Amino acid sequence: MSKGPDATLLDRVARHFAESAELKLKAAAVLGAPVARAGRLFADCLRNGGKALACGNGGSAADAQHFAAELVNRFEAERPPLAAVALTTDTSTLTSIANDYDYLQVFEKQLRAIGRRGDVLLAISTSGNSPNVLAAIGAAHELGIGVVALTGRGGGKIGAALAPADAHICVPHPRTARVQEVHLLAIHCICDGIDFQLFGAKQ
Repeated sequence: MSKGPDATLLDRVARHFAESAELKLKAAAVLGAPVARAGRLFADCLRNGGKALACGNGGSAADAQHFAAELVNRFEAERPPLAAVALTTDTSTLTSIANDYDYLQVFEKQLRAIGRRGDVLLAISTSGNSPNVLAAIGAAHELGIGVVALTGRGGGKIGAALAPADAHICVPHPRTARVQEVHLLAIHCICDGIDFQLFGAKQ
């Protein structure tokens, strides 16, 4: 007897949950150290008066904004606001750079305008090959800005462009949806790590 459409759909949903859970457990062993390193880089930056910057395209742009919001407002514990800017939110700036120059420069030019030595950039690209994110990383290195890269699929060009002092959180999976799900978990771990280091354990 064949399954009805609802049963087939439920099977697909269950497979998504199972694959996501399996990847997260597998990734914990691989990504624990780089996630902790990312938390230290951001905590040191913020403790010393720097700011967190974040960029990415599409779903990664949403993750960049999510990260900035968790710092400026709060994550889980009540604490003072922390300095963070998502480079994905100012439509006038983004569209003027893309129109007058090139979309490749939409994050780089903003970074050069407001980034300062001692800041840290969260650079997000599921493929590891986003040209405008790669350009921002290059500018960050020139300016003395640290980099935390969130990638997948082996890290791509971004993985190869990182400096020894940077942190690379590369999700070991080829599928965009799964990579993005682990990126969000990593962002939450980083936010928790920042709060823990700056304000102490809350739970």
